[in-house]
Amino acid sequence: MSDASFDFDVIVIGAGYGGFDAAKHAADHGLKVAIVESRDMGGTCVNRGCVPSKALLAASGRVRELADAKHLSSFGIHAAPVRFERQKIADHANDLVAAIRSNLTKTLERAGVTIIRGQGRLDASQRVGVREISGVDRTLSARDVIIATGSDPFVPPGIETDGRSVFTSDEAVNLEWLPRWIAIIGSGYIGLEFADVYTALGCEVTMIEALDRVMPTFDPDIAKLAARKLIDSRDIDARSGVLAKSIKPGSPTVIELVDMQTREPVETLEVDAVLVATGRVPSSKGLNLEALGVETNRGFVPIDDGMRVLAGGQPVSHLWAVGDVTGKLMLAHTAAAQGTVAVDNILGHTREIDYRSIPAATFTHPEISSVGLSEADAKQQSADQGFELGVVRSYFKANSKALAELESDGLMKLLFNKLTGEVLGAHIYGLHAADLIQEVSNAVARRQSVRQLATEVHTHPTLSEVVEVAYKQAAASLTAAA
Repeated sequence: MSDASFDFDVIVIGAGYGGFDAAKHAADHGLKVAIVESRDMGGTCVNRGCVPSKALLAASGRVRELADAKHLSSFGIHAAPVRFERQKIADHANDLVAAIRSNLTKTLERAGVTIIRGQGRLDASQRVGVREISGVDRTLSARDVIIATGSDPFVPPGIETDGRSVFTSDEAVNLEWLPRWIAIIGSGYIGLEFADVYTALGCEVTMIEALDRVMPTFDPDIAKLAARKLIDSRDIDARSGVLAKSIKPGSPTVIELVDMQTREPVETLEVDAVLVATGRVPSSKGLNLEALGVETNRGFVPIDDGMRVLAGGQPVSHLWAVGDVTGKLMLAHTAAAQGTVAVDNILGHTREIDYRSIPAATFTHPEISSVGLSEADAKQQSADQGFELGVVRSYFKANSKALAELESDGLMKLLFNKLTGEVLGAHIYGLHAADLIQEVSNAVARRQSVRQLATEVHTHPTLSEVVEVAYKQAAASLTAAA
């Protein structure tokens, strides 16, 4: 039932995936909903993140396949020299963004959500101030308010951006030009995906990582194997343990590199362009959170597992936050899940979110994916709880489908409790790893044991048998330990 004493039952500030799912879910359950957005509908994912970047990866991936004469000749195929049009690849990404943004907007309108274009803020408890694009400033009331303002690229101190020669992923997805030599600062998933795109389209890449190894956020065994294909075999010069102390835009673009530990000068590079891929920071400035006593942590809004915003460790009545601004798992599907959890709690259906079962994927060629605990965290949990940790590896080189595709470079690492058989996590590198991880994610969500999972029948010949083999190896180790 809608509450007539308020302008709206729910006001959502931010129309990214978290805000979108929250608004639609609330409207579908009969609530009167408004969503406030100061930029493009769809937020980072649709406009500047996962949607356009996957379009670029799809197109550049085709170029890479057609240009790989050695791989094609193994099939007995001989292709003519590959040609591509940069502008049409960029247009493919831009057209996809426009289509999804339009579909998202229409979906909200059909659900009865009021869309307000402007900058939202918290004026008081259950009061949202909006500075509309027209300049009009007004205050609206709502029984519940959901913050879903997302995040922006992080640019470290000393780096100057001009959007042309030094830029972030926000600009990179437009693919306005192809630098002959580009430096990528950071070797996380954003840096890896764009290195995949740029090298496929003929660019030389220097990858600069401040931490002591390239791909530091990935499982070490997976990273070691993946780096052979994604970095070592491509036109990429990867450097770790060095920091880009300063970057000056221009022609050339000048990078001053120093040793990460000693801060002693290492080298000065002159490149055509620099992509800054050093992570993301929450978009929480200007929300006026202090008016409700909420203190952020490095800009992140503190929440409990029900998405309630916390002040001094206690929930703030009728105030919720979802998505990147919470800093939990900065992924679009995490934001969407958080959005529905918040609304369910608003509706009185108590729900919490299970972050361990949310998978992550890097859409390189081949892909990398993971879910659940890292091996280091699993070892710590086994020590704390007094059980033996099980670790098995399943290789793509033993999989018929991977062999048929001549794409047998791959590995799955499965982590499990040797006492109960419960799946604790998995890390995969290989063909369609982003799809394969979902099966393990479901098992983690249900806290299933490999004893049960090992008896499930998988289609032959498919890549899913990589997962099946891991489950059977894990189950066999339980039997041997019993």
